[in-house]
Amino acid sequence: MAAEPPLDATAQRAPRSLSYFQQIATQNSVHGRSGVLEFRRERFETELLDPRDGFARLRMPVEVRWDPLTGQSCRLLPPESLQPPAQLDLEQLAEQSRRGCPFCRERVESETPRFPPEVVPEGRIRRGEALLFPNLVAYAKWSSVSIYSPDRHLLPLDKLTPSLLADNLAVQVEFAQAVLAHDASASWISINANQLPPSGSSIFHPHLQGAANPVPTTAQRLLTDVAPKRFREYADAERHGERSLGSTGTIEWLASFAPIGPAELRAFFLDLASPAEVDDAVVAELGHGLSLALGLYAELGFQSFNLAIYGAPPGTRGYPLNLRLVARSYYGPLHRSDAMWSERLHFEAAVDLAPETVAALGRARFSGAAT
Repeated sequence: MAAEPPLDATAQRAPRSLSYFQQIATQNSVHGRSGVLEFRRERFETELLDPRDGFARLRMPVEVRWDPLTGQSCRLLPPESLQPPAQLDLEQLAEQSRRGCPFCRERVESETPRFPPEVVPEGRIRRGEALLFPNLVAYAKWSSVSIYSPDRHLLPLDKLTPSLLADNLAVQVEFAQAVLAHDASASWISINANQLPPSGSSIFHPHLQGAANPVPTTAQRLLTDVAPKRFREYADAERHGERSLGSTGTIEWLASFAPIGPAELRAFFLDLASPAEVDDAVVAELGHGLSLALGLYAELGFQSFNLAIYGAPPGTRGYPLNLRLVARSYYGPLHRSDAMWSERLHFEAAVDLAPETVAALGRARFSGAAT
């Protein structure tokens, strides 16, 4: 059974003689790794004299949560503590960036690279409108870029249809399989996305990125440290709870208890370990679920997102394929980044949109979504 203590409860403590990092490691071992699955949170209160109200005394809550799988913490701020997402003029940005775009129809065949024929005989991979080719920037031993379509330079979130998403995911799966057939050592595979400038994308034209490495990334390594049964326990505990969005058939979608970014959503493929093991039925279901999730982000006022689908080497028993999705945005008229010292140097998100609120809004979209 998963334990979710009240807001003012504290987790079992390690002895005070241990360092802070040793205490955290001990707590993870006791609760998140081998003991009771715990949805741990603590609430604190800050106090100040508010100049907006004649310097009257003001008390505000700050809630800290710990991820039940990895122990990574986040901070939930009171609602509307942060500025609302700034709305970019996407039509204007599209027009400015279309000229010279290497992913558009008139240039994509001549300005994007090809794979060696021993890896991909045709040089590039195609499915429907989607097109995949090597990434000119080597983020991994094997890197790929896949565009939804050479003809779709602008794709707002609510225009990313299930079929567009599924076809783009399918070429990434084929890339993973082709790389493994050629280089079995590159078995740590992920499918990723930076959608539009707030997410870190350097090219406006919407695309996914694939990576295949001989060694895991930090996130992949942390997740492999989790006891295999924990993933299923976590999914089971959240399946019908207040953070559940719903199911698309075999994939359960939920709002992350301790989000790593704004409106983080998670999904688990409990019987698969690697993107290379995904079949066409799962690709179609995933495209459907992602379309619903991105429609929710659009409803919340977001235009941008980051995506990661990562697992372990194919055939790894007990380790499920993980999906993590976060909304991205600039904030306010100065276009402040949504990543500050807290996220970049403390590895701790500070968000003002509660997971329970995200899930409540998303459930209507996922209701009856099973394929």
